[in-house]
Amino acid sequence: MKAKQLRLLLGDQLNAKHSWFEHVDDNVVYVIAELHQEANYTKHHIQKITAFFAAMADFARYLEHEGHQVCYLTLDDTDKYQDLPALILALTSNYGSEIFTFQRPDEYRLRAQLNAMKNQHSLNVVEVDSEHFLLPFEELPEHFQKATHVRMENFYRYMRTRFSILMNGAKPEGDAWNFDANNRKSFKKSDLKAIPKPLVFDNDASKYLQRIKDHKITTIGQQSSTVPYPINREQSLSLLDFFCRYQLANFGNFQDAMTIASPYAWSLYHSRLSFSLNCKMLSPKEVIETALNAYEKSAGAITLAQIEGFIRQILGWREYVRGMYWLNMPDYAEQNFLAAKRDLPDFFWHGETKMLCLKSAITQSLDHAYAHHIQRLMITGNFALLAGISPNQVDEWYLGIYIDAIEWVELPNTRSMALFADGGWIATKPYAASGNYVNKMSDYCKGCQYNVKEKIGANACPLNSLYWNFIDHNYDQFSNNQRMSFPVRNWDKMAPEQKQEIREKAAELLNNLNEI
Repeated sequence: MKAKQLRLLLGDQLNAKHSWFEHVDDNVVYVIAELHQEANYTKHHIQKITAFFAAMADFARYLEHEGHQVCYLTLDDTDKYQDLPALILALTSNYGSEIFTFQRPDEYRLRAQLNAMKNQHSLNVVEVDSEHFLLPFEELPEHFQKATHVRMENFYRYMRTRFSILMNGAKPEGDAWNFDANNRKSFKKSDLKAIPKPLVFDNDASKYLQRIKDHKITTIGQQSSTVPYPINREQSLSLLDFFCRYQLANFGNFQDAMTIASPYAWSLYHSRLSFSLNCKMLSPKEVIETALNAYEKSAGAITLAQIEGFIRQILGWREYVRGMYWLNMPDYAEQNFLAAKRDLPDFFWHGETKMLCLKSAITQSLDHAYAHHIQRLMITGNFALLAGISPNQVDEWYLGIYIDAIEWVELPNTRSMALFADGGWIATKPYAASGNYVNKMSDYCKGCQYNVKEKIGANACPLNSLYWNFIDHNYDQFSNNQRMSFPVRNWDKMAPEQKQEIREKAAELLNNLNEI
């Protein structure tokens, strides 16, 4: 078979609404391929790889059903090729293709790899837009500057205004841009029974598991015989509908809350749509419109605070981190403002730690390839920040373990938000917290063998001494940061003897992180 044009679809480009597919063209063949370079560039969760492979296979079947020519390749087929460019060159030769076209990758490394083909080969190489994000790629420099702090709230307000979402003319609906103050509830016993059972799917993973095993792909996490996440547009729409029906009314209230007292503690009121969004099975525009429609038809059951909290995640934060990523790559991946260099503790790979907050968040991540944003930011991320863990190692863990982790969204969240490794490009202060925050937003501390009220002593919560040691260790960086003035002043007020006890306790912990 001959094809004048070869078009590549990466595993996160499963957008059935892309203009490519409006018409069937017999001169075009679409390539969807399981790649060793993508399975091996970091150590992925086993469920993450099976989900991507299953979604890619399903999309290939969909395109064939629609009449398109598809070249679907498994690891068995791509094993002999060194990398993606080598595969593409072989395929263009086999098909006699004059043109190779790809949608702009969301990861810097992949875009650089594909664009490099333009200069090295006589093949006509063309990049097109993925037609997914709300803010056009070429407009990103108008809103983001390299190595410069950009306030997310300002960007979010611009996006609300530009796309007329939750607006009354030039004013925000409800006369407020966000309702964060309303969205910081923790679970009471009476709340737990109302948490809905999550919608999961029963997609067979057996053949993907066998291929991963046959090709000796190193993975992490708990293996599952099924893919419980959506692997196509139909399932993704079902999950979106489920969220709007059963979770959105309480999303904002409990979006920061954590618990171990529910069988559905891993899902709570979170949509878990990020995999579908990041693979482009759903568009941010339709997710926003569907949620808004549910809000408008709810007769007050879904309040403004709930819908605004959700819209901010999609319209604001998701678009924002994309801009920060692209304007700061490749330098982003080298940032280490606090000179953190300790090794990631072993328990991040197996969850066996006496700290119940970490044990719960890590075990959940290993079991489900998922944790919600506060578990990532304020449990695992906060600990890595306080303990001074190498950003490279933390990046690798986050990128590998989560079902929705693609570098464009993972890197800004890890380097900037969790680790403050960029020194303030996104957050103007580190999101550091002692055990008090965990106790306020969860029930982890109630069942933990450590005492959240104590700073020193054998049973003291490790987060407490590590927090104050973190303030002390980075005193010079924080003393001129207005947003850090409160903890810095509190540290200054402590008696010298108390400071020394905290330093000694923290040093003991830091020297024995694997024993915590």
